[in-house]
Amino acid sequence: MGKEQTLMYKEISTIREELSDLQVQYWSLYSDLSTWQFWLMFLLFFMIPLVSIYFFIDRKHIFQIGFFGFNIHMWLQYIDTWALKEGLWGYPYELLPFIPGNHSLETALIPVLFMYVYQFHMRNTKKFYLYSIGLCVFLGGIFKPILSLHHLFEFHKQTAFYHIILVYLVVFVFSVVITKLFLFLQTRPSPIHPVEEKG
Repeated sequence: MGKEQTLMYKEISTIREELSDLQVQYWSLYSDLSTWQFWLMFLLFFMIPLVSIYFFIDRKHIFQIGFFGFNIHMWLQYIDTWALKEGLWGYPYELLPFIPGNHSLETALIPVLFMYVYQFHMRNTKKFYLYSIGLCVFLGGIFKPILSLHHLFEFHKQTAFYHIILVYLVVFVFSVVITKLFLFLQTRPSPIHPVEEKG
């Protein structure tokens, strides 16, 4: 690395470290285990969805449903991290101070809701898409405004609720496409590892 690049890189590293320390300090003052917001996020948005999926997931299609849910989680996490970095929205209360974002939503509640829709309507394409689009509208147009009303979610700049609906729709489409692609590949022989004939 050149001298200017090295200096800028060190400056970015220092600022990130300072920001991380500030986030931990903020969490300790306003978002730790002594707040009702923490327990709401931990119990209602994190633990209950994960426990429910343990008991009610269709064991026959567990990997397919889980893969779809994991896709939802990952795409939401990427977009949320980018939006937080760009200052488009934020979470005044967080489950963990070390990783920015509301991980109870992106890791548990929202993926689990999509997994249930997938599980109950995977054999009926029309219902699956209809209920999934309905879930996107509900999450972005009703659920997030309720969170915003209680200061669990805040908009910045010109971001609006219809942007959130659009995010959920895009994440849903990407997750469906990737899941369908992998299901298709599962039925095709590998060009590198051809299936050996029995006999």
